[in-house]
Amino acid sequence: MDNLIKIIETPRDGFQGLDAVISTEKKVNYINQLLRCGFQTVEVGSFVSPKLIPQMADTAAVLNQLDLSDVDTEIAVLTATEKGGKMACEFKQVDQIFFPFSTSPTFLRRNIRSTLKQADQTIDGLQNLCLKHNKELVVFFSMGFGSAYGDPWSMDILYEWVERMMDKDLSLFPFSDIFGDTDPLIIEKVFRLLMKEFPEAEFGLHLHSLPAKRKEKVTAAYRAGIRRFDTVINGLGGCPQTGKDLVGNLPLDVLLEICQQQNIRHGINPSALQKALELYPV
Repeated sequence: MDNLIKIIETPRDGFQGLDAVISTEKKVNYINQLLRCGFQTVEVGSFVSPKLIPQMADTAAVLNQLDLSDVDTEIAVLTATEKGGKMACEFKQVDQIFFPFSTSPTFLRRNIRSTLKQADQTIDGLQNLCLKHNKELVVFFSMGFGSAYGDPWSMDILYEWVERMMDKDLSLFPFSDIFGDTDPLIIEKVFRLLMKEFPEAEFGLHLHSLPAKRKEKVTAAYRAGIRRFDTVINGLGGCPQTGKDLVGNLPLDVLLEICQQQNIRHGINPSALQKALELYPV
């Protein structure tokens, strides 16, 4: 298997949990430089209620000021509703729409105020919009490696829902460890079984983790065959529904260090990345 990985930089995930709102100008300058670093995708914002997440209220303004000249990196935004999907589809700049699904009814209720049935219907609506507007819908499996709420979780449940998503002509499924509690061996086992069952799908890792086991978890996913990893520069963010404010995202520098240690190719331009770090708005 090729050892070239895809890195998805997700400043949206990092910024949305901040108390202070970053100015649109600073976001634009920073993201425009990220687009020149060699990332597969940059998630620039989300179409959600500005009352709930004021840090993302300027997503439309950010999109309209992106410099996409000579840029191969894809642009992604997140939404949890069809209304947000319609807003995202108004922008030619947007390549992908991220949807935060979960097989955990408790998580869906707490995170996006939805039931499993409603989430499934929302995905149908978003997929129809994406097909009409030439976008790609990416369905995240939040809490993909178990349920911290006591909800039913098993490989059979994952198989059922991945198959259901593939029947909708979806094929890209990042799995999240949002609580940071998953054992690396579980991550490896889940990915190996999923990739064997669904060889035509692409799976990825969206990791929240305390520092001690970050490298071990990333290595376990890579060993299982995962070649898509989400990062946030400086590891900002995390899911507010966990109650663990310190469980942030996978820092980019940690992933790059793993790549260097294990001779994994990543395609990130170090000089362009350094310029982005100099524009870091937090």
